[in-house]
Amino acid sequence: MSSVNEETRHPFLEGLSKHRGAPPTVIVIFGASGDLTARKLVPAIFNLGLDNLLPGEFHLIGYGRRPIKDEDFRKMMDEAIGVHSRRSLNKEVWERVRQNISYHTGGYDEPETFESLAKKINKIEKKLGREMQRMFYISTPPSVFGSVIKNLGSSGMAQVHVQTKLASKVIVEKPFGRDLGSARELNAVINSVFEEPQVYRIDHYLGKETVQDLLVQRFANSIFEPLWNREYVDCVQITVAESLGVGSRGGYYDTSGALRDMIQNHTMQLVALTAMEPPVSLDPESIRDEKVKVIKAIQPLKLDTDLVRARYINGIIRGDPVKGYMDEADIPSDSGTETYAAMRLAINNWRWQGVPFYVRSGKRMARRASEIAIQFKRPPGILFSEGDKYNVAANTMVISIQPDEGVTLVMNSKIPGLETRTQPVKMHYRYSTTFGSNTPEAYERLILDAMIGDSTLFIRGDETEASWKLLTPVLKQWETSGSVGMEEYAAGSWGPSQSDHLLAQRQHKWRRSG
Repeated sequence: MSSVNEETRHPFLEGLSKHRGAPPTVIVIFGASGDLTARKLVPAIFNLGLDNLLPGEFHLIGYGRRPIKDEDFRKMMDEAIGVHSRRSLNKEVWERVRQNISYHTGGYDEPETFESLAKKINKIEKKLGREMQRMFYISTPPSVFGSVIKNLGSSGMAQVHVQTKLASKVIVEKPFGRDLGSARELNAVINSVFEEPQVYRIDHYLGKETVQDLLVQRFANSIFEPLWNREYVDCVQITVAESLGVGSRGGYYDTSGALRDMIQNHTMQLVALTAMEPPVSLDPESIRDEKVKVIKAIQPLKLDTDLVRARYINGIIRGDPVKGYMDEADIPSDSGTETYAAMRLAINNWRWQGVPFYVRSGKRMARRASEIAIQFKRPPGILFSEGDKYNVAANTMVISIQPDEGVTLVMNSKIPGLETRTQPVKMHYRYSTTFGSNTPEAYERLILDAMIGDSTLFIRGDETEASWKLLTPVLKQWETSGSVGMEEYAAGSWGPSQSDHLLAQRQHKWRRSG
């Protein structure tokens, strides 16, 4: 793709190879008429083109059950970029992508339609005069994951090219199963068609800049890494909070809940990156090996003391009254689904023995905020401990993932004046002020990494199973008990008071996030 002026390239792209070795690529998006394609995937592809990071030959084929003509699909994508792209439409750059966009109509369980798709790709390769990398992005309901994968296998599209050795790749959106059994079944289906290095299980949280920066903060700064252990860390708090309710997705959400929807994937990824041991290198498998190890080191949860579940009732969000979960559309009257879950994790290894990891996620909370807070132990109470005269807080490093990406360090300082008094102060930087506000979207990084074969920010099959192994006993217990033991919290609050008890047992308190 042709480059825009060098001055328009974002500071994050400095030193980044413009093509990073991506071969000619054809990407097929299954579920292309869905919301994710319009909101995230195609705008990400456009922005990669704008930064000259797409291969010279790039083709996109949308696949879906709804019949759409090629030009109509292109117009839909034109509109998607106009509405959802972080940068304005550049017609010259977009036209080079647009002319190679087409649409393929078919069901996900129709072998003959996959065979015709294979012929279409073969025709593109023949016209180009060389073999292309084939990427299959599965953005469909989970119920058809298996059908898509099996038909990719039976049609021959999953095979490695004989001459160039280019391997096909499959990108799979979450959820990766509903419990340990279904995750194992899905992995078995995937690995019956694709080798594990061909598989890219995507969690967009791993594409966020601050999540990636966590490794740099930990391992590139000598002021932090020596302290990142049980000798100096008092506790770790991870919050993934949403102010929105279930909206029009009530029917879907009620089959999922907070534990499946947010904690098993997004939140457990944050736990793994925060707690993992230093990898031997930046090689993708070295990093993913350490993530799996630390998840396996988490002790089984005690259902009566380590967990709290709740759902929101009516309350106030930004001054407006909102209804409770049971009054939302499509929620059954006998629902046992939680909209909030909190847990205390214990990691049984040398680094973290005795350090509680508190995680929580919920809908209709006080504000939208995702963060990791490392709370360090207080110094011995010999100095600065005379009642209210000295306001000394625990040093805390807060990594804000959204909405305001950045890092904050809470320290203690003397208040100016003739008397010695102290109070906590914050040192912080924001990505928007340091690097500019127009930062790359998570999907841009993830799609680019998949094209060049960098699996660092993708989830390996054994990692999904390790996470589900920890949480499946909880899900089974909650499904058996229904709404018995379900707590409530007012919309616009920080969750139920019962979740405070998880921390109070160790004299800790939840941070007021955001």
